[in-house]
Amino acid sequence: MFRTKLNFELASCSVSLDALRQFPRHAQWADIIHYHFPWPYADILHALTAPAKPTMMTYHSDIVRQRLLKIVYTPLMNRFLRSVDQIVCTSPNYLATSDVLQKYRDKVEVVPIGLDEDSYGSPDRKTLDLVRSRYGEGYFLFVGVLRYYKGLHILLDAAKDAPYRIVIVGAGPIEQELKAQARRLNLHNVSFAGHVPDSEKPALFALSRGVVFPSYLRSEAFGVTLLEGAMYGRPLISAEVGSGTSHVNKHHETGLIVEPGSAPALRAAMDELHDDQVRAEEMGRRARARYERLFTGEIMGRNYAGLYERLLTLTPSARLDAVALQPVDDD
Repeated sequence: MFRTKLNFELASCSVSLDALRQFPRHAQWADIIHYHFPWPYADILHALTAPAKPTMMTYHSDIVRQRLLKIVYTPLMNRFLRSVDQIVCTSPNYLATSDVLQKYRDKVEVVPIGLDEDSYGSPDRKTLDLVRSRYGEGYFLFVGVLRYYKGLHILLDAAKDAPYRIVIVGAGPIEQELKAQARRLNLHNVSFAGHVPDSEKPALFALSRGVVFPSYLRSEAFGVTLLEGAMYGRPLISAEVGSGTSHVNKHHETGLIVEPGSAPALRAAMDELHDDQVRAEEMGRRARARYERLFTGEIMGRNYAGLYERLLTLTPSARLDAVALQPVDDD
């Protein structure tokens, strides 16, 4: 692995001046160049280097928030998308609802994110006892960075006077704002756990009634926390935002999907799982089965390996022909 120095960030885009020198050199020995999107600086590196190698991109999310900058960036973005040989989307739901990806549908493959269960481990008794002493059991668990689109302000509204605890794991830019809201609402049933070591996460999942994931904007493209919950056999609660969250969580199968931005709908879903433990446990079993069927690290690895092998068989002329056939609309 090679790293380059971060010099600054512009509109959440990391910029490394040293990468301008390093990237062309590393591109020479690589067999395949694999980008991740969105990261506009990668578009610039690709345009300046024009690597004569097979290229692919994992497309994680549309650009949602930076609308004004997007107007300037769109021509470069479309040039980048046209030029790569293969685009990977992480869920069929996101592909179906992304206007950008629909322009390049002929070279998009869906490879869902997968998790390697062995890298997480099982909760040991000591850690279980520690987590139980702090939060009890049967709480609803959120894990993630505390960002604007996560919908945690909606979760706090939904928590008022609830007969169960909600544990929020993570830190982030709106942490103090959320804690102030919890104080205003006098929420004694909400615990802000902050950053926790990875060794505690299995216990946190194991002792929860379910995972609550209230993200209400399309900026939430997949929801790895939902996948973690499914891996540990927990029922899931999420909102329908037209992204991969509803590929991981299937309504009335692995959990419940609610209207985005609605505290009453979120509260009703938590109440339902809290009041019916048998149904919650059955949903958790189905969530685990869906993880095993679609979302393991091994499955993701096999899918990517197949794409890599196919890319390596493309001749330079075939790659140029494929690029030439791509749409040229820069809207």
